Amino acid sequence: MEALRCDRLTRAFRTKRAVDDVSLSLAAGDVYGLVGRNGAGKSTLLKLIAGYLAPTAGTVAVCGEILGPCQTSARLGCLIEHPAVNPGLTGFQNVMVRALAQGLANPKAEVAEVVEAVGLGLVADKSARGYSLGMKQRLGLALALVGRPDVLLLDEPFNGLDPEGVRQVRCLLADLALQWGCAVLISSHVLDQLERLVNRYGVLRDGRLAIQMTAEEVEDACADYLCVETPETPRALAVLEGAFPDAVFTVMPDDAIRVAGLDAEAVGRVLLTANVPVSGLYVHARDIEDYFVDLMGGAEVVDGPSRYSDTKGGGSHA
Repeated sequence: MEALRCDRLTRAFRTKRAVDDVSLSLAAGDVYGLVGRNGAGKSTLLKLIAGYLAPTAGTVAVCGEILGPCQTSARLGCLIEHPAVNPGLTGFQNVMVRALAQGLANPKAEVAEVVEAVGLGLVADKSARGYSLGMKQRLGLALALVGRPDVLLLDEPFNGLDPEGVRQVRCLLADLALQWGCAVLISSHVLDQLERLVNRYGVLRDGRLAIQMTAEEVEDACADYLCVETPETPRALAVLEGAFPDAVFTVMPDDAIRVAGLDAEAVGRVLLTANVPVSGLYVHARDIEDYFVDLMGGAEVVDGPSRYSDTKGGGSHA
């Protein structure tokens, strides 16, 4: 059974669709990274799933139960935008209020466990009024974890955290997915942390889910490759395929040839011997940030020869 399913989820504000016909699903143990520009609809989508907003159309199901408009589920934990922290209570008391509201059988032990898990054990008895931004973010995560939810929704969970805090939260989320089987949906701009954590990605653009990819597909798309530019692309391709039958060649939209698994010296030597003119021969390198900027519809990051990058060249698109 799927932990989370959204079918054709839509939310319109007057004439603008902030979320437009979005469908996605998460299985138990999935960690799904939601990527998009500011204003792409990421927070609105999470609010629809959490029951904070009613959808204009579409449905949300948590562990097989279809939720009504603005209905939440005890099997779903959320940290969306600013944590709902009462500054007049201690960190421990804030989490205890949530545990009591959920009617947990042993709330004190549950609260102690999640407070320790998010790294607030030493300050749990201090007033939340004096908490730093990072401490409040940890407290918000503790609130979301009360009751061991099957689905966790996190909006920018690394905000305000120092490097050690980021590492701790990342390891905690990985453990939740692996050990608890929790399905985690994360919206974040911190791509280097998502890269270490998620197994699937979704790219929101203008409210629509433009593409979904596995982590392996993203890794393939961002892998370095050799680029061959020639005025005689068909002949060059035939020569290279004959010389290197086990290599992978792709003709890009600008007629350059993308070569995987070969070095420039070997390719150049074969083309020179066959008298194929070569106007460019270089290694194309692109990191995950460049790749997602392209997918989000942003201006392409230009760094020397990367102006020829193929944003659709790696892996299949789910």
